[in-house]
Amino acid sequence: MEIVPSETGYYKKPEKMSIALVSFETAAALIEEERKRDDSDFTEGGIDDGRTPRKLILETLSPDETSRYPDGANIESHPAVLRCGISAILDRGLKYLSTGEIRRTLLCKALASNPNVLILDDPYDGLDAVSRESLTSFFDYGIRDIELILVMDRIESIPASITHVLELSDSKVSFCGLYADFDKLIKTRASEKKHTGIIHAENAENGRKQDLEKILSEAKKQRDNALPDLTQTAPEILVEMRDVVVEWSDRRILDRLSWTLRRGEHWLIRGPNGSGKTTLLELITGDNPQVFRNDIRLFGKKRGSGETIWELKEKMGVVSYRLHTEYRSLGDLTLEAVVLSGLHDSIGLYQQCGEEERALAEKWLHLAGFAGRSATPFRDLSYGEQRAVLIARASIKQPPILILDEPCHGLDDTQRIRVLEVLQAIAENGTSTMLHVTHDPAEVLPCEKHILELCPGEKPMYRIIEIRT
Repeated sequence: MEIVPSETGYYKKPEKMSIALVSFETAAALIEEERKRDDSDFTEGGIDDGRTPRKLILETLSPDETSRYPDGANIESHPAVLRCGISAILDRGLKYLSTGEIRRTLLCKALASNPNVLILDDPYDGLDAVSRESLTSFFDYGIRDIELILVMDRIESIPASITHVLELSDSKVSFCGLYADFDKLIKTRASEKKHTGIIHAENAENGRKQDLEKILSEAKKQRDNALPDLTQTAPEILVEMRDVVVEWSDRRILDRLSWTLRRGEHWLIRGPNGSGKTTLLELITGDNPQVFRNDIRLFGKKRGSGETIWELKEKMGVVSYRLHTEYRSLGDLTLEAVVLSGLHDSIGLYQQCGEEERALAEKWLHLAGFAGRSATPFRDLSYGEQRAVLIARASIKQPPILILDEPCHGLDDTQRIRVLEVLQAIAENGTSTMLHVTHDPAEVLPCEKHILELCPGEKPMYRIIEIRT
């Protein structure tokens, strides 16, 4: 092992450097790879489940380890599988995993490769409370002989096991040193802000709220001119589900769920990873074929009674992991084109847009924090910045239903605050009814007075909670 000098002393450089990265980008690349491998058109029954976590991890193991788990047998006992708690999903197709389950699978794959350095980008995003606690315990007690690098936006989420911090602000290093010293610096900053910025912060918040209300009002007028068909009032009941059952590979995901979404009721949908939150949303968007096996009514009509998918999509705006992956696989789309595509319910933009539509897109880019950047390529943005643009795309129509599946994934604190303020303002504007999935209590909006909580393994498997004020 080589001893290498550095500015802060010496460190041991291993003879063979192996680095493993887990991020939303690697997760998106995995799902894209699965899509390219999809042989559903040539498979009996028309469904190709694709690779499973068992197969993925087996592909990662060294030849020595592979011989211990022939064809993946007994891989449940592998230390990485046990650490990441994925035994129950080893034989499920990767394409059917929730965002949190994919993250844990990729972490398992990374650990199984026996890296010297493990880099985790926003490791807590998309994980439920139990998984977050388990991951923190893993950081604190489970890592041996691995250099760990966490890339994080939220200072308060830094686990106790972290010893050093490198902080970047405005593309410059603003701190580099021991975590204990960084913690003192953060407390000093917070104290200074508390003493000098309370009144200013309150004034700024009120000013932002007024600006948002004004811009949204202007955007609604522009939308009414650009899309007059959408000005029709949506029915009182937007979504109705009666005894809905969804099963994959003999696993029941939703079990006799009955639920109604009424206009103006903003819902928080919560539950552990893999509990069926995304499945529920995909029954509404039409991305889950089992919608036709169930009694589900959208905008007053039963699914499968002759409506087209386009008639439904024009009444919805969607932010999801699936949609994000679709856009990342496209070519040279500009931010303007991405946002404009939301007016036409297409993945990408395939038609000319008038000046009125382009002005509307610029307004929503401004709301998302991208004023003056309409010509910037979407692919040049970070994952979090892309997410913010996709929120603008979903919101530009101010549709009857706005579906938000973990919308704040990858956003830094500044972007997160901006996005949550915009979403709250949209709710108060009264045009869109929101369905919001998040694991983070800090992202729950004041307007969300109704909660649908999914509880796998319980009877019934869901609870409906109303918050009284």
